Amino acid sequence: MAFVPPVTLTGTHATLEPLAREHLAAVCAAAADGELWKLWYTSVPTPEATAAWIDAALEMRERLGAMPFVVRSTASGDIVGSTRYFNVDAAHRRLEIGHTWYAKRAQRSAVNTECKLLLLTHAFEALHCIAVEFRTHFFNFASRAAIARLGAKQDGILRNHQIMPDGTRRDTVVFSVIDGEWPAVKRNLQFLLERSR
Repeated sequence: MAFVPPVTLTGTHATLEPLAREHLAAVCAAAADGELWKLWYTSVPTPEATAAWIDAALEMRERLGAMPFVVRSTASGDIVGSTRYFNVDAAHRRLEIGHTWYAKRAQRSAVNTECKLLLLTHAFEALHCIAVEFRTHFFNFASRAAIARLGAKQDGILRNHQIMPDGTRRDTVVFSVIDGEWPAVKRNLQFLLERSR
């Protein structure tokens, strides 16, 4: 059995559903809100590349044990983004949360905070992970601030970690939450959600 079996995670503001090919049109529409593919330091698919992006995510699930999700807004019922568990290391009970993006209308809302609460709760309390990582491009300052705001700690920077599609070299900033920190991080996320009401 896979370390991360398919699961739907439901909160007050958002629901995380396993990504499927049937989500193609909705994922295209979500990415179009803000033309997110134009952010050079992210990997949001262009409309013409979304089908291949979904296929690659599903292949990552089948071959590497990842679990890609779409994010559905409770308020509108619309898909407003995507995220996934990946870099799954079952032997050491670790995984990474990433490939995360949100439609412009869902950014800086309770949706992201709740999604992180749902994902981290499932990772630590159902999968019994000992560590969960987050990684982002050095120049994605908004993402770095958002990850730190969750309560994750910066582990370091991987220099020249990846070659981007435009040929630039990505320095990757690595953050993590470890199991001993989880109770305080969980309370912080709950506090942020309570304050957003």
